[in-house]
Amino acid sequence: MDLTALPLRAAAARPHVLLVTTPGGTATRLAAERQLRLQDLPQARTPADADVLLVAGPECRGLRPAIDRLWQSLPAPRARARAATPGALPDALERCRAELAEPRGLRHAEHRHENPAGVGPDEGPDAEFGNGRDERDGDGGGAHDGHERHDGHGPDGGNGGHEGHEAGEYHGSHDSPGSHGSHESPGSHGSHGRHGGHESHGSHSDHGDSGPPWGLPMAGQGEDRDGLTLDQLHVPLGPFLADWPDGLAARLTLQGDVVQRLEFERPPVGGGGSCPPFWGEPWARAAAGERVAAGEGARRRAAAHADSLGRLLAVAGWAGAATTARRLRDDLLDGASSAELRPGVRRFARRVGRSRTLYWLTRGTGVLTAEAARDAGVTGPAARADGDVPARYRTWLAALVRDVDRLADRTPLDPAEDGPRGGAADGRWPSAALVRVLPGLLEGAELAAARLVVASLDPDPDELAAVPREVDA
Repeated sequence: MDLTALPLRAAAARPHVLLVTTPGGTATRLAAERQLRLQDLPQARTPADADVLLVAGPECRGLRPAIDRLWQSLPAPRARARAATPGALPDALERCRAELAEPRGLRHAEHRHENPAGVGPDEGPDAEFGNGRDERDGDGGGAHDGHERHDGHGPDGGNGGHEGHEAGEYHGSHDSPGSHGSHESPGSHGSHGRHGGHESHGSHSDHGDSGPPWGLPMAGQGEDRDGLTLDQLHVPLGPFLADWPDGLAARLTLQGDVVQRLEFERPPVGGGGSCPPFWGEPWARAAAGERVAAGEGARRRAAAHADSLGRLLAVAGWAGAATTARRLRDDLLDGASSAELRPGVRRFARRVGRSRTLYWLTRGTGVLTAEAARDAGVTGPAARADGDVPARYRTWLAALVRDVDRLADRTPLDPAEDGPRGGAADGRWPSAALVRVLPGLLEGAELAAARLVVASLDPDPDELAAVPREVDA
């Protein structure tokens, strides 16, 4: 008698989905988030809490190792799929649910062998939909004996039912800058897999000169900002982390929880071909000579600001407001009219803009003056804000309200008009300048505050991976 079939079928009916995005996959990500919300499928914030690894977007060889590490970190039973386009999502999710419901899937997962070639199930001829259960790949239960789901996560994938900001908890993101409780390990998505080679150390009785103990780097020492000599830790952040720009990887040098130095790795080249980034598409079409209505640009810009606000609010721990922002984003992309959107958008803008808790949490962090922004080539909302994190999210809110009133504008879109993150500067999409300015803003900041600063600038991974944009001299 098989006692596992019924529990597996029950779990497969509502799996926790870990969603990651490759460059060029923004449209697929947005469709996936909307579908998961409509089907009441919770989004996992860490691999340990996930049943399904869903990759949204085209194949990206540069991110394949990081995706494979995520896959190795999922406890069994598990399933994996890739949806290269929004149309592939329904079939990909159904395949994963069907595989999770099969009792033999658990038995296979418990006896898998490590894949020495590192070939994932979404790299073969069925890469578009993936193959949730790969017999070649998988540590299955091998690296996660007794690895159970964290029951503290709510049905929304980690944020519980906290609708008010004051009650928000930090599930998978970070504590507020003022309270340094336990937060997600930096780079937990990018390096959450097994520490390769642990088993080969035996009793670890003699490390000699063969390398650091247990394969883990020891803390170095360096001067602190107060003139003290303190331990330094070198840790990765990204490329996959909850509410972090997917594909963006950083190397941090920390003293305690203070960022001493930060370096961003070169973004991987996207697999989306020559297509323009999703959020900048109307401006690219207008620059190519196509007649694009100004209202279409306003709709895309408003949706992008709502998406950025949702990410910032999630990092700050305000789950209810983050969900509201993402619902407004989906309504904008679905073509809702100004009359339908205006009441909800204005109510949302008042609630977030007037929140004292959010202001106290973020004030004084990541100050970017208009002059410094201009010198760095930063344009758009980040330059207009001329200030800290609250100045930037209030600039987004004001632009959101303003653009919702312009959705019916049929006049031609000016390609020189700022997009969601600004206009073209130095021949590249504006996110390149946002990344260049980040190290200077983050050095000396506490780690939790650094996450908020990155979310308040919100560089677009599609823009970072895109071919340099042509601009008129």
